[in-house]
Amino acid sequence: MTSVDPSLQTLVEGAFADRSRLTDPAVRAAVERTIAHLDRGELRVAEKSSEGWVTLAWVKQAILLYFALRNMEKVEVGPFEYHDKIPLKKNLPEAGVRVVPPGVVRYGAFLERGAIVMPGYVNIGAHVGSGTMVDTWATVGSCAQIGKDCHLAGGVGIGGVLEPPSARPVVVEDGVFVGSRAVIVEGMLVEREAVIGAGVVLTASTAILDVSGPKVVEHRGRVPERSVVIPGIRQKTFPAGDFGIPCALIIGKRSDATDRKVSLNDALRDFAVPV
Repeated sequence: MTSVDPSLQTLVEGAFADRSRLTDPAVRAAVERTIAHLDRGELRVAEKSSEGWVTLAWVKQAILLYFALRNMEKVEVGPFEYHDKIPLKKNLPEAGVRVVPPGVVRYGAFLERGAIVMPGYVNIGAHVGSGTMVDTWATVGSCAQIGKDCHLAGGVGIGGVLEPPSARPVVVEDGVFVGSRAVIVEGMLVEREAVIGAGVVLTASTAILDVSGPKVVEHRGRVPERSVVIPGIRQKTFPAGDFGIPCALIIGKRSDATDRKVSLNDALRDFAVPV
């Protein structure tokens, strides 16, 4: 990534603590420059380190301040009319990405070369890796981090996490397949090459139960790499009786096949995962 002027962080953090500083042209310019870095992929809301994913809270603060700086304006795209604060992303041919009408990518989101957005939506602060497809009516929420060679199938909902600024955004690592109408929100981490079946709902409190071995192993907040996940129901006793509550079931692992597409097809077939 391009080196970013460290003074931007100082100015943004100061303005977030005291909004009156937004009257200073230097502060306003710092917010604008931060969003421009996001738009060009020179800066990300979250980065992966040897210790895991680290959220850059000050970058999310800059996004929130950018909303405060912008005025509502009319945007016309052919026969379509919009009324919003954030402009649309531009220079798509130069970026080497494909956005199919009426797909929408907001300024401040970054798509790596080779990414495809069908008639879906990518919000400000999001990062979408090369070779990834955001399929029809799938949404990538604000600040979500989507890896390379992923497929977000039709109607997938990737939640946005802007506040609090310190909260981890939703992270979907490289090579993940997310089936139709699945929902991933509240800072969930889906590790590389996992397969999320159609209709799975993953939240910070969702019990993710690995039932592929002799004993149940429970996870929350993350789906381990290469896991094959389907919707499940867990019985729980309430004062009024026993009822089923939603959970997610890990029913196996993708193979270590060299060809990722072959491995995915094998996983979908072998585990009868709906897509």
